[in-house]
Amino acid sequence: MKLYYAPGACSLAGRISLHEAGIPADFERVDLKTKMTEHGYDYTILNPKGYVPLLVLDDGEPLTEIAAILALIAEAHPELAPEGPFSSARLIEMLSFLSSELHVAFKPFYHAPSEAEKAAATEAVARRLELLMAQIRELYLFGPRFTVADAYLFVMLRWAKAFDVPISAELLAYFARVAERLPVRRALAEEGLPDAHSAIALLPGHPDIAPNREWLGK
Repeated sequence: MKLYYAPGACSLAGRISLHEAGIPADFERVDLKTKMTEHGYDYTILNPKGYVPLLVLDDGEPLTEIAAILALIAEAHPELAPEGPFSSARLIEMLSFLSSELHVAFKPFYHAPSEAEKAAATEAVARRLELLMAQIRELYLFGPRFTVADAYLFVMLRWAKAFDVPISAELLAYFARVAERLPVRRALAEEGLPDAHSAIALLPGHPDIAPNREWLGK
């Protein structure tokens, strides 16, 4: 199994989830500007969409879209999925919200926004984070059990911090809990990102647009 990634991008949630599940995998970095992999391959031949992540399964089957990849990992490792009635539907519901609402709300930040556009994007992200705050029960999104959805939200909170989006004390405490998990610390280290303690204080965003570029992997 191989995950194509860019440091700090949403593919980080896939790496975290693979480590949480104990799934052995190879990882190949993609330059999102040149669309070349670290081994010199044209990434658009592997994935015509041109963005990360791409997970190539053991049988060679490719899978794109972070929500789909996380759902696949949770299906193979139910300990990373919610418990209780309609658990599969609840996980899809959460991953869909993270992908189609929170993730895309960061898009204006990617293109040198005007002050008005930045303010609107900040408000949009903050509003969606506020909705998620009400979802966190006990330790994580689905109670005391860490799921693949928490890996995704962790990455989104890193981006929010990078773009100075207001984050509540409750979500910062949640972020700190996730950041202390050993698979999370391992994933950050592998991508050349700050360790758990540093990440709480200063968090980079998307690898192409992060204002704190010195915190990104080389």
